[in-house]
This record gives sequence, structure tokens and C-alpha cells, in this order.
Amino acid sequence: MQRTIKILFLLLLVWSCDDEPVETIFSDLDTRKGVFISCEGNFMYGNGSLSFYNSDRKIVTNQIFHASNNAPLGDVVQSLEIFNNTLFIVVNNSGKIYTVNPETIEFENIITGLTSPRYIHFISTSKAYVSDLYANHIIVINPATLEVRGKIDLGEHTSEQMVQVGNRIFVSSWSYDEYLLVIDTETDELVTKIKVPFQPKDLEIDKDGKIWVLSDGGNAWNNAGRGHPALSRIDPLTFTIEQIYRFDEDSYPSGLNINSSGDSIYYINGDVFKMGTDSRDLPGSSFIKAENRNLYGIAVNPDNNEIYITDAIDYSQNAIIYRYSRSGELIDTFRAGINPSDFLFR
Repeated sequence: MQRTIKILFLLLLVWSCDDEPVETIFSDLDTRKGVFISCEGNFMYGNGSLSFYNSDRKIVTNQIFHASNNAPLGDVVQSLEIFNNTLFIVVNNSGKIYTVNPETIEFENIITGLTSPRYIHFISTSKAYVSDLYANHIIVINPATLEVRGKIDLGEHTSEQMVQVGNRIFVSSWSYDEYLLVIDTETDELVTKIKVPFQPKDLEIDKDGKIWVLSDGGNAWNNAGRGHPALSRIDPLTFTIEQIYRFDEDSYPSGLNINSSGDSIYYINGDVFKMGTDSRDLPGSSFIKAENRNLYGIAVNPDNNEIYITDAIDYSQNAIIYRYSRSGELIDTFRAGINPSDFLFR
């Protein structure tokens, strides 16, 4: 049955393709070491894509899903995860999650019927959570069968990024909201919520097991108004905020990341900033200057703490990705797709 579904899916995608040639043809792609990069594309244009960068050879291969399957990936490629040697590609505005072979990039299966999926978090071989930007629930799936097991009611809240401490999943409710939601993985229920500064989005866990929450403050032109952007440190055992670091009101911080030892965090606020987790204040100077670049995404390689930052340029052309050493020295630059935002290191 799954083979029949796969064949029908591929035929449908091929029929829906335009006549544009695939940008990259690969015959020697080796994805065992390097980084997958999800390129969002433009909202409603269906031009999201997947790239892979081999850091040893300094070679980037773009449009690899299209090249392997002769089919477009979809509208807003949001995030990537690998579980049990399967690559899960969350395509936000298409309302789908694709599963592919991480070495050949060949299509394997698809999860449909989702509203606006953002991230997937694996709890066990038989359970995973899928967050959703517009639905007031988290979808529970079986990653082995890809069947939907149920939903976790979030009341009036939506869901974005997820991190796990013990049997608790902490979920940022980003869209016009101000809560960090706490889910019990044994009962699949919302057990409590923690009020944080407006529009919490990015989450990281430091070396002491504390959760860091980056709240971007929203935008003044939306109906919810503008809050004060901030970085918060939370004790996941007591559900309390230990410290709030407030940015200037006209700041728009994004892209919270942490290094492999869990003692330094990075974020974009015009420039790239680096901050020790034991610091009492936000850094007074930047770590990497933007230098007229439109910095859009950031990632830290957990193996060597190299830093990747993306320049979206004008949000409509292929972006430039800069690779830096842990000390902030430029190593390499390369072109990827449009609006690259999520990095999955192998």
C-alpha cells in the first residue's frame, strides 16, 4: 500500500512541476558528514528547497530534493530532523511533512492534513510531537508508521519550538502570545504554562539544564501590538523565571543558538552577538558584524562550534551563507536557496 501511495504521489508532483530545469544535478552527493539546510523560499510561491553543504570539501549542492525526485519540495520549508535514519522535512505552508532517505534524498512518505506545521520533536520510537502555527493543538504521531495518534489541546494557544527536560516538553507559543507551555509526555496533556515576555519563539537548554527563551516582541503594525523583546532564563523544575534580559524596544532579536558545551548562546540583533550563560547582562558589543548584510538565520555546529549565518539579501534571491570559526573568523561562503533558516548537522 505504501509503495502505491509513493508512486501516486510522485506522479502527481511530476505533473505539477513547471518546465524549469533542475539547478543542480548530483552524482557524487555524500550526506554522511556536513549540514542539511532548509531554504524556506517565499510565502505562497512554492519555491522552498533543500541544500547540503560538505564542510570538508567546501561544496554546496542545492535543490537536492528536486534533483532526486523531479518534484518541487513545497511552500515554506520550515525545519529538518533526522530520526531512525529518516529525514523529516516540515513544509509549513504546504501543511505537510515529507520523509526521505537522508543519503539518496529519495521520497519515502508524507504526512498530510496538518494546518501549519513548524517543528517535530521525537519522544520515542513510537511517539513524536508536531507543533503548529495556527492550530490550537499539537499533533501526536507515530514516527514509525507516520499515523496520527491524537492531539494535545492547547486551549487558546498555538505552538512553535520545543525542548525536552525529563518527561516534560516546553513549547513556545509564539504567535501573538506570551506563554511557554508545559506538556507531560506520559499523559500527552498541557499541565501548566509560564508567562514570559511577548512572542516567545526560540528555545535552548544550557549546561545547567536551564531553558533560555528568546521573545522577539512582535511587530507594532499587527493587531496584537508590540511588546518588549527579551531573553529569559527559566528553571524547568520549578517553572519559574530566574532572570529576564531586556533588549532595547526597537530591537528585533532572533535565531537563538547555543554552543556544544552549553555555556555560550548566540543570537542575531542586526549583528551576531555571543553571551555567556552566567552573564548578568546582555553583551555590550557584537561578536560578528553584519556589515550591511541582511542576517536572517544562524546555527552553531555541535561538533566544532563553527557558526553559520545567512544573508537573505532581499528575501527573493538565492541567499549567501557565511561559515565562521568558533573565534569569529570567516572560513567559507557559498550560495544556497531563498531564505535559508534551519540547519541540520550530520
